[in-house]
Amino acid sequence: MTPATRLPTWTPFALALVLAAGVAGAAWSSSRDAAPTLPYYGDAAFTPQWFAPGGVPGDFHAVAPFALTDQRGRTVTEADLDGRITVANFFFASCPGICPATMGNMARLQTAFADDDGVQLVSHSVTPERDSPEVLAAFGEQMHAVADRWRLVTGDRETIYALGKRSYFADEDLGEARPADDAAFTHTESFLLVDGDRRIRGVYNGMNAAAVAQLIEDVRTLQAEARSL
Repeated sequence: MTPATRLPTWTPFALALVLAAGVAGAAWSSSRDAAPTLPYYGDAAFTPQWFAPGGVPGDFHAVAPFALTDQRGRTVTEADLDGRITVANFFFASCPGICPATMGNMARLQTAFADDDGVQLVSHSVTPERDSPEVLAAFGEQMHAVADRWRLVTGDRETIYALGKRSYFADEDLGEARPADDAAFTHTESFLLVDGDRRIRGVYNGMNAAAVAQLIEDVRTLQAEARSL
């Protein structure tokens, strides 16, 4: 039998504090409902931080400068993230494990925002020495990737790993070969939501349908936020 739950005994002062906190919380929630927004993330622990519109510190964490190459051989830099909502992830074209599920969900995101040029997907190869632009182009055809909306990028190994670990706070083992199997590479199933200022606004399990559905809603929240500024 489950023991009965013992309720706390509240002093009048403590009860007043709780009630006051509840009123404040309700007002804060109501304010957020009126002007929906998302938290900001600036560390590997993904500790949410909230800022008033236009009140983000200038030195708050953002995706660092980079230069990579997409499936059409075009250069992609951090400037391509500016002013657009971006969903980023990490994969490799020959991945037999989690990638079919995660990349299938990236395709789902592409469909959800097919008519919106303000939303883009960027998938980073963790085996860039194998995933040439030609290999990525063939992979993109299989996934029906629209090149201007879903960019599959390759390039310098150190650049990609630094982005994954330091800019997106992906797994610390990102891109590392497993000792038992040189062909098996560690990568993350996470999808990262980045706003038009290159700041991380959400992290999601890219293998989970419910998480991807929430990501779609959060993209729309960011769009509403941008319109309100």
